[in-house]
Amino acid sequence: MTKQMAEKKVFLRESTGLVKNVSALDAISLNLSNMSAGAALATISFTMLIVNVSGVNLVLASVIAFVLSVPQIVVYTMMTRRLPRSGGDYVWVSRALGGFWGSSLSFMGYTLETLAFLALIALSAVFAIGSVGLFFGNTNMLGIALPGYIQGSNPSQQVILAVAIFAILILVNVFKPKAGFKLVSALALVGVATLIIAIFTLLGAGHQGVVNYMDGVNASSPYVTGSPGNFTYNQVAATYHGSNFDFGATLFLLPFFAIFVYPWLNAAPAVGSEIKGKKAVGWNVPISAVIVFILVTSAFGAMYYVGGLPFINAALSNANLVNFYSFNFWTLAMGVTNITALQWVIGIGWIVWNIAILAYGIIIFSRYIFAQSFDRFLPTRLATISSRFGSPIAAHLLDLVVTVVLISIAAFLYGSFQSLYAAVVAAMIYFVAVGIAAVVYANRSERGRSKGVLMVAGVLMSLVFLFIIYQFLSNPTIWGTGATAFGVPGYYIAYAYAAGSFVAGAIIYLASKSYHRSRGVDITLAYKEIPPE
Repeated sequence: MTKQMAEKKVFLRESTGLVKNVSALDAISLNLSNMSAGAALATISFTMLIVNVSGVNLVLASVIAFVLSVPQIVVYTMMTRRLPRSGGDYVWVSRALGGFWGSSLSFMGYTLETLAFLALIALSAVFAIGSVGLFFGNTNMLGIALPGYIQGSNPSQQVILAVAIFAILILVNVFKPKAGFKLVSALALVGVATLIIAIFTLLGAGHQGVVNYMDGVNASSPYVTGSPGNFTYNQVAATYHGSNFDFGATLFLLPFFAIFVYPWLNAAPAVGSEIKGKKAVGWNVPISAVIVFILVTSAFGAMYYVGGLPFINAALSNANLVNFYSFNFWTLAMGVTNITALQWVIGIGWIVWNIAILAYGIIIFSRYIFAQSFDRFLPTRLATISSRFGSPIAAHLLDLVVTVVLISIAAFLYGSFQSLYAAVVAAMIYFVAVGIAAVVYANRSERGRSKGVLMVAGVLMSLVFLFIIYQFLSNPTIWGTGATAFGVPGYYIAYAYAAGSFVAGAIIYLASKSYHRSRGVDITLAYKEIPPE
C-alpha cells in the first residue's frame, strides 16, 4: 500500500455525514444548557451545607469565577473560529498533543466524565420535580425530593423516573436529530425566561416578602429527630456569624462554579461543523458566557438584596430547610409570591433547566464519541450515521446504557447527592490540557498579535485549572462526598472512575493503533490532519 493510499484511509470517509442544522440560537442554547445556571442555583445549598459559610459572598464568588474564566473564553473563541469541527476541543487537543495523550485525556475528561455529570443532573431533575410537588402540598413526592442518604427517600422511584426522562430524550435525538437541537433551544429559552421571572419576583416581593414566607414556614419535620419548632426569619438570620465578605472563604467556592457553570463553554464548539454561519461559530462562546454570568450573578444578588446576606447564607446552610423544604433560589422565589400561577411558572422553570442540561449533554456526548470514532480511536461503528434518521444511533445507545448504570450507582450505592462530584476533577485535568494545546497550536500556526494572545490565554487557562484541581484534591469530602460505599469513601470511587477512564482511553488507543496497523492503516496520521466536515 502506497503512502498516498494509506492517507486516503486515515478517516472513515471523506465527509462526516453530519448536516449544518445548528443555528446561532441553537449554538448559544447548547452553551447556556451546558453552563447549568438553573441547576447551580438549585444545588448551591447542598454545597453550603458542608462548607464554612462565614464570609462567603456568592455574588463576588460568581464575579471572581467569571473573571478567572476569561482566558478560557479567549481560547475557545479563537480555537473554534480556526477549527470548527465535530468534537471541538478533542480535535484541538489531539492534533496539538498527539493521538495518545489527546484521545486518552479527552476520553477521560469529557466523554466519560459527562456521563457522570448527566447521571447527577438526571437525579437533580427528579429532586426538582419532587420539591415542586412538596411545595404545593403533595407529601407523596417526599421520596423523590430527598437525596438518597436521608431517611424517607425512595431511590427506586428516583432511578425509574430519571431513566425514563433520559430515555425519552435519547429517543428524540435518535429519531429526530434536528428536533433534538430545537428542543435544547426551546428548553433553554424557557429556562432563561423563568429565571428572569424568578429574579423579578424576588425583587418585587422585597424584604417583607421573604420575612412573610419564612415566618410561615414550619421547619419541624417528623423525619428529623429533635428538630426545632417554627423557624422565623429573625431566628434563621441570627444563626449567621461572620462578615459580608471574606476573600479566602469566597475563593474556596471556586470548585462549585467549576462543577456547574463557567468552564463549560465547549458544547457549541463540539458541533462546530454543524453550525450555520461564521458569526455564529465565532461569537457563540463569549455571548453565552456573558449571558450566564449576568443570570447567575443577578440571581444571587437578588437573594441577598431581599433577604440579606446573613439570612441567605444561614438558610442555605440549614439542614432542615435544605433537606426537607428544598430551600434554594427557586423555592425562595416561589415562596415570596402568593400568585399560584407564578409559583407554577417558577417551579416548572427549575425542572426545565435540568432537562435542558440532559438534552444538551446527549447531543454533545454523541459528537465526542463520533469524532473519536471518525479518527478510529473508538470502534468505527460508533461513527455510523443512520441514513434514515441522520443520527449516530450507536453513540446514543452507548450514552443511554452507561448513564443508566451511573444513575443507579449514584442513587443506591453512594448515597449522597454529591457522590459523583469528585469525578469532575477529570474534566479539570482535561481543561489544563486544552490550555496547553492552545499554546502549542499558537506556537505552530499563529503569527503576530494573535499568537501572543492565544499563548497567554492558554497558559493562564491551564494555571487556573491547576489551582482548581488543587482545591478538589485538598478537600475531597466537600468536592466529592463524605459518604462511603462498602466502607470505601465515595470520592475514592469517583477518583477511580476518573483514573480508570484515562487508563481505558490509553488502552483503547494502543489497541486501535495495533489493530489498524495490521490492516495497513496508520491511525497516527489522523492526528496530523484536520478532519473533514
